Amino acid sequence: MGNVITAKVVIGEKTSNIAVSSRLSDILDMPLPCGGHGKCGKCKVRASGKLSPLSATEKESLTPDEIARGVRLACCVRIEGDCTVDIIRDGAEKSKILTKASAEAAAVSPSFSAYGAAVDVGTTTLAARLYNKSGDVIAECGRLNPQSVRGADVISRIEASMKGEDGELATAVCNAIDGMLSELAASAGVLPTEIDGLVITGNTAMLHFLTDTSPEPLSHAPFEAKRLFDETVSPAELGLYNISKDAEIYLPPCIAAFVGADTVCALLATDVCSREGALIADIGTNGEMGLWHDGKLSVCSTAAGPAFEGVGISMGMNGSDGAIDRVSLDGDRLSAHVIGDIAPRGICGSGLIDAVACLLDRETLDETGLLDDDPTEIAPPVCLSQHDIRMVQLAKSAICAGILTLLDHAKLSENDVSVFHIAGGFGSYLDIKSAGRIGLIPEKLTGKVVVDGNAALSGASMLLLDTNKRKDAAIIAKEAAVVDLATNPVFVESYMTGMMF
Repeated sequence: MGNVITAKVVIGEKTSNIAVSSRLSDILDMPLPCGGHGKCGKCKVRASGKLSPLSATEKESLTPDEIARGVRLACCVRIEGDCTVDIIRDGAEKSKILTKASAEAAAVSPSFSAYGAAVDVGTTTLAARLYNKSGDVIAECGRLNPQSVRGADVISRIEASMKGEDGELATAVCNAIDGMLSELAASAGVLPTEIDGLVITGNTAMLHFLTDTSPEPLSHAPFEAKRLFDETVSPAELGLYNISKDAEIYLPPCIAAFVGADTVCALLATDVCSREGALIADIGTNGEMGLWHDGKLSVCSTAAGPAFEGVGISMGMNGSDGAIDRVSLDGDRLSAHVIGDIAPRGICGSGLIDAVACLLDRETLDETGLLDDDPTEIAPPVCLSQHDIRMVQLAKSAICAGILTLLDHAKLSENDVSVFHIAGGFGSYLDIKSAGRIGLIPEKLTGKVVVDGNAALSGASMLLLDTNKRKDAAIIAKEAAVVDLATNPVFVESYMTGMMF
């Protein structure tokens, strides 16, 4: 085997010898929302030196001014010799990551002796809480899921895992959790090694990545999980080294390939299975839903895509400083609120839904989704394009069609729903009126909505503080009936109809 030819690459103040032909995005610590396929344009860098020529994707995605300034898309560039690279930071300020919830857990039969933690591994964000033996929350924190460098959505990460990057996915999230546990301990004034109990929840794919379990069966029909968990593992098995080496780590049960432990935990926290006609939805990249009727639980999952996380939207971003998170009408003029009270840099999911609702009310967007002006200015320099509107239509129709299909499966109408729980980070910042206006949720259900915050984390906390609840979680996972949307004619019809506003 011949010697590997390397090049000297200067990244900021650091110089490294990198193999020639390496892709820039593979050596840089930066998110790749589209999984490195050149579709999102979020991996901009300034680069000079011996690099591959501008690709067709870059010529289409970058402005002439950016090209003149040496801006490149890291996922499209390969190293051909010595070069210099500067990452263009878009003010990666702290995002608003939800750790709060309406449900409170009580210490009945804790799974820890000194301190215990509950962690929710979301596709986009991680959230955690630390408890003392009395069941008091003594610290909480959140951060972005570092696996986003392999793609913003589950499918991109499954593809990365199947290309041999499974170990990197596991290491990234486990290191992040280890760091969060140390952060929690420091905030509470205790030692990380005093944390001797842990519950980690997440969707089925996230738990596969966490445990370095091959997600290959999740990638194709019949879409079956290799593990459905309801397991106890050790810190060493996950590579968590900051907490007590004797800590018990519980991974709650999943229901199916795309209805995970996070849904089980949310169902537990909201007590959906005790009220006739109760409906729950966690609205995000994957919309997971559940309905309790006539003593039976029906669940489903629909892939809305990451538009509500800002991915695939021309000026989309997460909920951090500079993001438009609220839009309203002042007469005929759009009025935008910006996180951090600074100049707008982009728009996050809640602002996106508001903006579309306002454009509909102003009648500059019609029921088919056609914009009068493409692009339409929301707050300079932030605009929405016709393509952005189409992405919203695809995402919102998938969520609403999933809800309507669950109701049809149970032979119920919107009027029969007693309560509609909306869980998760995105749902917590969502203006319910705007969601109904654009058809993200059935308009008849807007008056029945209860916003539950991070219900998955609350359910994980319940399993941490009362081990008896683990039996309830197992029953939920075992007895839930999964409604297959792919072959359901009601879903197909509702999805097509739901594309209209």
